[in-house]
Amino acid sequence: MTHSFIEVKADSHFPIQNLPYGVFQPKNGGSPRVGVAIGDFVLDLSVIEDAGLLNIPELQGKEVFKQSTLNAFMATNRKVWSTVRTSLQKLLGSDEPTLRDNSPLRDQAFYQQKDVEMLLPVEIGDYTDFYASKEHAMNVGIMFRGKENALMPNWLNLPVGYHGRASSIVSSGTDVRRPLGQMKTPESDTPIFGPSLRFDFELEMGWFIGPGNDLGKSIPVDEAEDHIFGLVLVNDWSARDIQAWEYQPLGPFLGKNFATSISPWVVPLEALEPFRVDGPKPEVEQLPYLQQSGKGSFDIQLEVHLRGERMDSPQRICQSNFRYLYWSMAQQIAHHTVGGCNLRTGDLLASGTISGPALESRGSLLELTWGGSEPIQMNNGEPRNWLEDGDELTLTAWCQGDGYRIGFGEVTGRILPALEYSKV
Repeated sequence: MTHSFIEVKADSHFPIQNLPYGVFQPKNGGSPRVGVAIGDFVLDLSVIEDAGLLNIPELQGKEVFKQSTLNAFMATNRKVWSTVRTSLQKLLGSDEPTLRDNSPLRDQAFYQQKDVEMLLPVEIGDYTDFYASKEHAMNVGIMFRGKENALMPNWLNLPVGYHGRASSIVSSGTDVRRPLGQMKTPESDTPIFGPSLRFDFELEMGWFIGPGNDLGKSIPVDEAEDHIFGLVLVNDWSARDIQAWEYQPLGPFLGKNFATSISPWVVPLEALEPFRVDGPKPEVEQLPYLQQSGKGSFDIQLEVHLRGERMDSPQRICQSNFRYLYWSMAQQIAHHTVGGCNLRTGDLLASGTISGPALESRGSLLELTWGGSEPIQMNNGEPRNWLEDGDELTLTAWCQGDGYRIGFGEVTGRILPALEYSKV
């Protein structure tokens, strides 16, 4: 197994086998730039580039690592990404002296992660949220329509999705304000206005598009992964009561558009290759444009931890896996573009809530508490039907290798009370 000259603990999310990309800013000053995570450190790629240690013809003169986003690097192609990754792994290897034995350059190129601020890694143009977990769709369908009509007639035939709001996507650590909106209870004849009372999280994964496709052209399913730069954790916060009143006939609006949180480190698709697995077997014959050859999923372990204001420590409330998704990333991209929609560099596509067959693998409070009727018990004795003000949610994920982990770090957000509203 390859090792770095940088010490990396066995349970670290960021060994040399990972090397996720992010955008950081030193806390003691300086402009944003691109780095990779290695152990507890960030390697400043702009310094490495200036030192001439990344001699890659396709990047000459572009200064893609001195940017405040990853977009310029993402816009290249899979071959360039792979070449950079291979070069960095060699440079960070325990047997390579170029950086290891150059103390002045090391001092300039490495930062402790605690000494930097992680920023939103990508300038996101468009955001699409899918509904790709059968277990999640079944749970929600049973709650609202009964077991016999749980899945809508189209669900097994196509990846259901909707276009979300990119402007309110925020990086991990950003506080999230409880949203205001209209709600209607079954007992009431008219809607009320106020703060959401059924505030929820959604455990999701997202992937960023590198090169896109031209308007009017589609991306074949077996070429779709060539367009995926990397993956992040996604918490697509949801106001269930606002959503329930507004979503027919056009789908989510205010119940979703107030905030979506993502993790700051983008894990390259190539780093996940050792963990590639089959997804669930199709239950109906898929149309040719959705028939993917080879294994289309990955064994990524997912967890959600909640810490309330009166709790001494976080409590795990959910444990799921990316491999539960019925529709693969490639199938979602193929469907997204089959009508001629043009994806562009920086677009974010998300999986929708990732739930599994077990109770603890349900990826939202909507499912964990069965619509608020079965509260979960916190370690300090408090019940939780829905998220409360002051609650802090942390999502994390990793692939477990032989003596190492490929991790995504965390995406964390704390809930602030709703703003007071007065009609002007």
